[in-house]
Amino acid sequence: MSESILLDPGSERDPVQRSPRALPADLTGRKVGLLDISKPRGDVFLDEVQSLLEAEGAEVVRFRKPTFTRPAPTELRQDIAGQVDVVLEALAD
Repeated sequence: MSESILLDPGSERDPVQRSPRALPADLTGRKVGLLDISKPRGDVFLDEVQSLLEAEGAEVVRFRKPTFTRPAPTELRQDIAGQVDVVLEALAD
């Protein structure tokens, strides 16, 4: 069995050791958040992901960062955490 390394996209000046959370067995009845980081065409990609998730029985909630050049504001992160069971973040160009 090979070892996996999970990299946190946050600040690398202060790395934090974390274990990944267990993924749900399936998405039926789950609320899945899709976070668009505001890069061009990210919404096009997330439209396709949303269709696939809804076909699997998930309820999708969309979120968008104000800009891709900065981390998501605390208020947005708290909003996401309070509304969904799982979140996917996407970018595109």
